[in-house]
Amino acid sequence: MDMVLKLASQRAVVIFSKSSCCLCHTIKRLFLELGVNPAVYELDEDSRGKEMERALIILLGRSPPVPAVFIGGKLVGSTDRIMSLHLGGQLVPLLRDAGGIWLHKCLK
Repeated sequence: MDMVLKLASQRAVVIFSKSSCCLCHTIKRLFLELGVNPAVYELDEDSRGKEMERALIILLGRSPPVPAVFIGGKLVGSTDRIMSLHLGGQLVPLLRDAGGIWLHKCLK
């Protein structure tokens, strides 16, 4: 658990993911399109992945625990929470406040 929280606090935006997960791909793509450069930890490609996955299951209270998004060192949630914030216009301000993006480019 400590390792996940430490990694999550080292960058403004941290995503725990699995390389084969389509929802993870969607979330990573969203952040890239918003101009965010997140730290991404692919659990299936990391030697500590199983340990991190167990910690994320505890934190999120669900399995599978990916994608798991941390903004400003705080667990925000998974796909449903991120998309809800985005569609509600709350994601970009949250990212700005955390230093994850400087300016928001208009998306067409």
